[in-house]
Amino acid sequence: MEIFGKIVQLLPEKSGTTANGEWRKREYVLETGAQYPKKICFMVWGDKIDQFSIQQGENLKVSIDLESREYNDRWYTDVKAWKVSRDESSAGVSYSATGQDDGYGSFESSPPLTNDEIPF
Repeated sequence: MEIFGKIVQLLPEKSGTTANGEWRKREYVLETGAQYPKKICFMVWGDKIDQFSIQQGENLKVSIDLESREYNDRWYTDVKAWKVSRDESSAGVSYSATGQDDGYGSFESSPPLTNDEIPF
């Protein structure tokens, strides 16, 4: 999935150590250029923080993965960036899985899935 917009906030980098070793992550807030702009907080992990070198005010196209997990009967969703492009022609473009934004941030798929086609 891809989102397009302007970086409006850089949050402080976080780091720590686990049984798997050291980790780093940084979160960024991107505002879409849709008719009804949305703010989306996404995260970047490890060496990609330095590789992407995201700056406040930049217009970006960000390729993301969405993942949810359950902990203590609550669900948490991560928006993880795996690719960042600095494409000036994408400035002001809204986000969508199909290129169509309804202004509410929903993603339309075409054609819709039937119960027999649901992948889980």
